[in-house]
Amino acid sequence: MKTSLTFVAVIAALAFSGVGNAEENSTPQQVFDGMKGSFKADKAKGVHYKWQWELSGPNGGDFWIEVNDGSYKMGHGKIEQPDVTFITSDNDWVAMCNGKLKGSWAFMTGRLKVHGSQSVARKLDEIFP
Repeated sequence: MKTSLTFVAVIAALAFSGVGNAEENSTPQQVFDGMKGSFKADKAKGVHYKWQWELSGPNGGDFWIEVNDGSYKMGHGKIEQPDVTFITSDNDWVAMCNGKLKGSWAFMTGRLKVHGSQSVARKLDEIFP
């Protein structure tokens, strides 16, 4: 699927706004841990999606979130058949989450790649505001 700049700008603005309270020196794991506290089960009713992050760098790795009808699981590694995949560095992920790096700029400069469904990407912000 070819990803358009408009799509990425929307995804970046929505998908990363839910974790915008990340501290500047946070690790990706701390960002994901922070997302746990913002989960909205009511917004996840009837939702069955998977998000994958592939983060390079010393604090990077593969992270995933799976939402399944009002509940979620979060973990390390690869998840089978993700609906959306975000590919970036550990530092850039944290910078996007704390507002130091705009997702659209990261995409335009090749620092962020996004593969998958626009509607699923938007759901991330509704479920983890």
